[in-house]
Amino acid sequence: MRYDYLVLIGRFQPFHNGHLTVLRHALRLADKVIVLVGSAGQPRTTRNPFNAGERAVMIRAAAGDEAGRLIVQPLRDRLYNETVWVADVQRLVAETLEADGAGPETKVGLIGRDKDGATGAYLAAFPQWPLVDVQHTDVLSATELRAWLFSGEAGALRLVEANTPPAVFEMLEAFRAGSPAYAQLAREDAFMRAYRQSWAAAPYAPTFVTADAVLVHSGHVLLVRRRAEPGKGLWALPGGFVNQDETVQAAAMRELQEETRVKLPPAVLRGSIKARQVFDYPGRSLRGRTITHAFHFDFPTGDLPKVRAADDADRVRWVPLSEAMLMEEQFFEDHFHILEHFVGGA
Repeated sequence: MRYDYLVLIGRFQPFHNGHLTVLRHALRLADKVIVLVGSAGQPRTTRNPFNAGERAVMIRAAAGDEAGRLIVQPLRDRLYNETVWVADVQRLVAETLEADGAGPETKVGLIGRDKDGATGAYLAAFPQWPLVDVQHTDVLSATELRAWLFSGEAGALRLVEANTPPAVFEMLEAFRAGSPAYAQLAREDAFMRAYRQSWAAAPYAPTFVTADAVLVHSGHVLLVRRRAEPGKGLWALPGGFVNQDETVQAAAMRELQEETRVKLPPAVLRGSIKARQVFDYPGRSLRGRTITHAFHFDFPTGDLPKVRAADDADRVRWVPLSEAMLMEEQFFEDHFHILEHFVGGA
């Protein structure tokens, strides 16, 4: 079957030979391919080392002479609202077709690998588009390639080179050789390897429990900047691990006070709790399976209490909500999505 447009959705971290195989197949079947680059707007981490613009360059470079038939668009994550994510995909495709002058009889399909697990489940969310199922290509996965890219082990780059298009490998080499971002990510990768090794002897992988405080006061949210890995230099909600002898609510309030020294008595904080929610996206933390309980403390009016950075924070500030909702690329883990859940902006 011939299509006018095929839609290809992925994170492409990085774009590798398996992705290229799917893209070439799409270009054989369709006049144009709409490539939606997922996890757009996320901070640089070892899981998301490249921003959407850089990945778009990789994809176009790998496509070579066929790049003119690609329409590449960034696609945000919606970790806790799959319905909104599906609507985002539908909207992006509709806007792209309209901008490209497509008519009502345009044939649109979705291309991808229909496989078990969460990585392929999204394909079933778009029944309006016929699915072009592409068989597995025997290459290293993006997860494996990122591990080799940051490992520093002998021969690692040869494995990366063997599994990525030449133009993409050139970009990866340049990133590794001269980017301060790479150096930071390599340090974080080493930290995370050591962190996971510390509990490797456990009979099964642990599940960590944390608590976070979403303190909103007079149109501002209280944020801390992380002092150390993981996420060094990123902004976060005050929070941390739950101690053995405390409730998750007590942990949220303790971490809030320890990291920000906010001048609000515990009784006043307890009385200001507007909402609470569990956030348990399995991949939300690179440290391992981590479930957090977030508490929304709400003070509609009044002067902003004094704060001072302490403990794990090297800076603390009251950020206007309008500004915070534009800082997605500067937030640690899923903290932007947690804030978005409580204050809107989706």
